[in-house]
Amino acid sequence: MTPTRHAAPLAAMCAALTLAACGGGVNPAARPTTAPTPSTAGVSRAPARVAIAHAIIPLPTSVALVEGSGFVADSTTSVVVAPGAGAEVERIAKGVLDLIGRPAATLPTRLAAADTIPARSIYLRLGADATLGDEGYRLDVSPALVTITANRPAGLFYGVQTMRQLMPVSIEYPAAQNRVLRIPAGVVIDAPRFAWRGSMLDVARHFLPVEDVRRHVDRMALYKLNRLHLHLSDDQGWRIEIKSWPALTQIGGSIQVGGGAGGFYTQQQYADLVRYAAERFVTIVPEIDMTSHINAALASYPMLNCDGVAPPLYPGTRVGFSVMCVKSDTTYRFINDVVREIAALTPAPWFHIGGDEVEKLTHDEYRAFVERVQGIVRANGKQMIGWGEIAPAALDPSTVVQHWRTDSSAVHAARGGKVILSPSSRSYLDMKYDSTTILGLRWAGLIEVRDAYEWDPATQIPGVSERSVLGVEGPLWSETVVKAEDFEFMAFPRLVALAELGWSTPARDFESFRQRLGAHGPRLAAIGVNFYRSPQVPWWVSPVTPVPVVP
Repeated sequence: MTPTRHAAPLAAMCAALTLAACGGGVNPAARPTTAPTPSTAGVSRAPARVAIAHAIIPLPTSVALVEGSGFVADSTTSVVVAPGAGAEVERIAKGVLDLIGRPAATLPTRLAAADTIPARSIYLRLGADATLGDEGYRLDVSPALVTITANRPAGLFYGVQTMRQLMPVSIEYPAAQNRVLRIPAGVVIDAPRFAWRGSMLDVARHFLPVEDVRRHVDRMALYKLNRLHLHLSDDQGWRIEIKSWPALTQIGGSIQVGGGAGGFYTQQQYADLVRYAAERFVTIVPEIDMTSHINAALASYPMLNCDGVAPPLYPGTRVGFSVMCVKSDTTYRFINDVVREIAALTPAPWFHIGGDEVEKLTHDEYRAFVERVQGIVRANGKQMIGWGEIAPAALDPSTVVQHWRTDSSAVHAARGGKVILSPSSRSYLDMKYDSTTILGLRWAGLIEVRDAYEWDPATQIPGVSERSVLGVEGPLWSETVVKAEDFEFMAFPRLVALAELGWSTPARDFESFRQRLGAHGPRLAAIGVNFYRSPQVPWWVSPVTPVPVVP
């Protein structure tokens, strides 16, 4: 969350930085706009790089910048908050101080009612502008003052992320010497198109430690993503402590895909992660998949099986074979305990029950199960979310359907319900980029950056108009990804494309996006992301492609 220099196009901006600050390799500003003509016939040119006015992602509603002038942040810059701003605003202001490199003990300046704003300050203020909504902001920059205005703290936080992206890449290197943190003068006005801009991590098939999830949250926040959907259970593992059913983690959490050691989050770790995400305006949404994708629980407690026999732990990747005993009251007592304990740790209003790929129940058995579980979730004070298969059940309009393949989402939209769009052929981040990608699957197709970007949520599903779309989400299933670096490689940069899809207006276009995304190469490298160097993007960063290897 720090300011940088951006009075000129980013290529010139990067030229003033060290090679390390630009991500290593050849100075991007010194490169030709296209790759040199190769001597070997049949090798295509690299994508052309052009001068761009800015590289803000997601694309704001309105950007008007003035070249040749701007605000320079340094060790004398103050971060100012209005009277009665509140703890959240002060926390955001402290984050700006950390970003621009002020000493750790430096605190925001609190204005009194009669005070004037000091010169050369960054001023965070809450206002009342109906056009900005709950997450929008206005960023005004002059040589003497930066003002970020929003109706709510979330908008201020997102305004800070835009300010950060307008600064040079050196902002991402706190120890860099002689940083010139210039922000171009001008005005940015912005507000999101959709309320739900999500990323899903499957930590059940391959477990991710807390610190890796935290890093993912940080990267989500930079691109204004605001929902982290955690897939906490599946056939291969149970990843959250349930105190009333301890064997779920003792047994069910002990392995993962391939049979290696698994892992789980204690309730304290999960609660800490929820708080960490909330400080970055990311809401964690827990998922416990049922009534299939449940073998880890069935292996932990025999009474959840109709025959009373626990199956062996499962390290494979097949789906649809497991099922709970849906006619047993013990099953619903178990579900209530799980929902109750997780709900108590989760301030978010949602609880995801999965509900997908159930092969061993009749249609009527499945519907009855979904409707009974919906009642349990609501009794515990949460709104239910489920994958698209739940749509034909008698759902309350407050329940949310998450679309991933052909389903009955239009039925739920017609009853007044909301839909999250995660079409597998566009947003499944576990799909390969192309036929040479080492990691990933391809059953939904090959998904390059352009495929992830060029679709419209308002027209994706017949019968589901924009007013029924809660937002978009990129699921990252982990059958083939093992380490944090693997998760990063599959998520980035496609997750950045989905971030713009969920935030920006339909007027966005891929040519603009790929140029701005290319300018983010040095920034992604600076924050340590093992991202895929798509050949569709003119990267302003060393072209060496990281090659993930599955052990």
